[in-house]
Amino acid sequence: MATPMEFIKANELDWQPSLNADLSDGLHGYRGALIVEAGKQISPDRKLPPKIQAKQVIMISKDEKIKFFSCELESFHHFKPMMEKYGQFFDADSLVLLYVTDLDANGTFEYKDVTITAIMLDESSVWNELLEVASLDKSDMKAYKKAEEKIEKLYEELLDSDVKETPRTYDEMCSFIGESSKQLMGAV
Repeated sequence: MATPMEFIKANELDWQPSLNADLSDGLHGYRGALIVEAGKQISPDRKLPPKIQAKQVIMISKDEKIKFFSCELESFHHFKPMMEKYGQFFDADSLVLLYVTDLDANGTFEYKDVTITAIMLDESSVWNELLEVASLDKSDMKAYKKAEEKIEKLYEELLDSDVKETPRTYDEMCSFIGESSKQLMGAV
């Protein structure tokens, strides 16, 4: 079986990565987006942006498994296609935190033996949300010069953090799909 990054590279699923590097103790770190559903191929060397993507991905993997995964999903409807594409790399030990812009409630649920915590995201970034969950602030991270050190520190702190929300079922989570609450920043 391939590692998550071997699978991602072989299938051209990475999108605008800002970090793709080996960490300590055999861990691998990735930051960027991952394609869930590719955009239309309009010529041999040109493709439209992805139809569905996991944005702001922060992923730590080791060997064939994803140890930690967090991202922004524009809709909870994108969860199932994401798991169809990447689910083979998750197991019962994976720490998965999803930030979803169209959820009206938070929850922790089981999906194919993987515990998933889904949290409403409105104006913040996944990185800032994770710093808060890990009880870190930006000044804590300034002590680390390399992106690899920062992502590893965040991961270490999250392992000791309480990330669980109200226990729910997958079907209950689907019932909380509402309108996107994310506020667009910048010029309109």
